[in-house]
Amino acid sequence: MIETARRWLEKYLHHLATERRVSPHTTSNYRRDLDSLQAFCEQQEIDNWQNLDIHLVRQYAASCHRKGLAPRSIQRRLSATRGLFNYLIREGETTINPAAGVMAPKAARRLPETLDVDTMARLLDFPAIGNEAVRDKAILELLYSSGLRLQELTGLNLDQLDLRDRTVRVLGKGSKTRILPVGRYALEALTAWLKCRSELAARDETAVFVGRRGKRISPRVVQARVKHWAMHQGIPARVYPHLFRHSFATHVLESSGDLRAVQELLGHADISTTQIYTHIDFQHLARIYDKAHPRARRKN
Repeated sequence: MIETARRWLEKYLHHLATERRVSPHTTSNYRRDLDSLQAFCEQQEIDNWQNLDIHLVRQYAASCHRKGLAPRSIQRRLSATRGLFNYLIREGETTINPAAGVMAPKAARRLPETLDVDTMARLLDFPAIGNEAVRDKAILELLYSSGLRLQELTGLNLDQLDLRDRTVRVLGKGSKTRILPVGRYALEALTAWLKCRSELAARDETAVFVGRRGKRISPRVVQARVKHWAMHQGIPARVYPHLFRHSFATHVLESSGDLRAVQELLGHADISTTQIYTHIDFQHLARIYDKAHPRARRKN
């Protein structure tokens, strides 16, 4: 593509990182998806974003499908294309979003993995001996107590915690702020961590959770520590930070039945995103039914 088109692409990625404040990981995904679109445009000898129409976008989606790309990945590429053109329209570079009416093949909806209440309790029941273990216990308890995303947890600063009020203020996707309750066990674990945090943290560090070098802990370290404690506690399932969020949502929904409340706690913009947890809840009820109902039990 000509230099002007490439420059607009870079401007959009800069807009995502600075104005929208999306994570570096998300920006990297957008770049990869839009590089794919750019490669397609060059093959079609399209030298200007204004020349990309709905028919060509459909051809682009079809070419991705022919290459064996999963429906979910095609959806993501079309979403990145729509985002780029919404930005170009806002900047007056074009007037039409050619990806607006293009749909990807439907993807099978995967149910989130979860841990049951007893398994989660076993995972969290480890002795916090030493500063690193005290920190890890606070991380795991907070993930489960408040349903934080990994980026929300690692981005957490001291001024976002209010232990007296038992709340945490997090900056979620799209720079949306939400205030979440902190449970009793998480409160105790955080209080213990903050007492010894100064022994690890650098003098000017504002992050709640820090690594061995005293700086803000990285997502990769959190992933490794979660895996470590799952193995230490003999949990056979694959355990990762987002599993705590799924388990949090499922357990709150099972107990309360309040989908709107779970939506607010998770920070979902659209309740359809939250509704996937109702399928998990139904599966749980179905298993109970199969075990308990005299007409549902299978003969030995």
